[in-house]
Amino acid sequence: MRVTLHETTRLDYAADSLAGLSVGDSLGAQYFAPGRKVGVIPPPVWEWTDDTEMACSVVWMLHEAGHIDPDRLAVAFADRCEPYRGYGAGAFVILHNIRKGTHWAVAAAEVFDGEGSCGNGAAMRVAPLGAYFAGSLSKAVSEAEVSAKVTHAHPEGVAGAIAVAVAACHAASARFAGERPSARRFLEAVAVSTPDGVVKRGLNRALRMPSVSIAEAAYELGSGGEVTAQDTVPFTIWVAARHLDDYPSAVLSCIEAGGDIDTTGAIVGGIVGAFVGRPGIPQDWLAAREPLPDWLP
Repeated sequence: MRVTLHETTRLDYAADSLAGLSVGDSLGAQYFAPGRKVGVIPPPVWEWTDDTEMACSVVWMLHEAGHIDPDRLAVAFADRCEPYRGYGAGAFVILHNIRKGTHWAVAAAEVFDGEGSCGNGAAMRVAPLGAYFAGSLSKAVSEAEVSAKVTHAHPEGVAGAIAVAVAACHAASARFAGERPSARRFLEAVAVSTPDGVVKRGLNRALRMPSVSIAEAAYELGSGGEVTAQDTVPFTIWVAARHLDDYPSAVLSCIEAGGDIDTTGAIVGGIVGAFVGRPGIPQDWLAAREPLPDWLP
């Protein structure tokens, strides 16, 4: 389905998704601290990580141009990179090289013995882009691909970003239509638009797991322990499909599963946030999250 939405509405959907992403990221990150217990919400302030920092640059880019300009986005990623936010070694090398003047396409292709990164970094930041392109699935796919390739030259890293963007696009489109899709229909819609490969095979496995526990889903699909798109995206889409209208349950499922909790929380939070909007996010959670950067429109 293709619909025409006012630019203000698109930016609102992206902002709602970013709110969900940043809260999921910042809450999830708290559970890496010693002594944190699952089921106990930690006290504020919840500092966000590189997931949110990069997602803010994606939203900034959409404000600036209404699409992804990879040259400008690469410079924004590199200039705004604060290493203490938890950037992976590969991402840090890529962004450092971009800051030194290496073209983003070269910097992204050089890492991991020339294979490029298949990490979950492109997927963790892209949900607001998918929400922005609600009603325009083809644009969500093509712009997600462009946004991913700035740092992720490996096809699986790109596929993970496309899958998350498609999920957020469908979530925001369902919100606009006033209809909550079934978990199966949501998963099918994401899988059919995801490029062939390991990520897509994981989504197809998720389709065969309609009623398993969180622990079993994390065991079968991965919950980001390997920090790859293949090991992260299928599980997060499964969680989002299951809890699309229940933001707290969605994010708490990621915490229960363990693994790369800040990133799974960010991905799931960004998708579900696109459906429920900021009113669907607990207001005390929003208040506990560290404020977003001053440079964000």
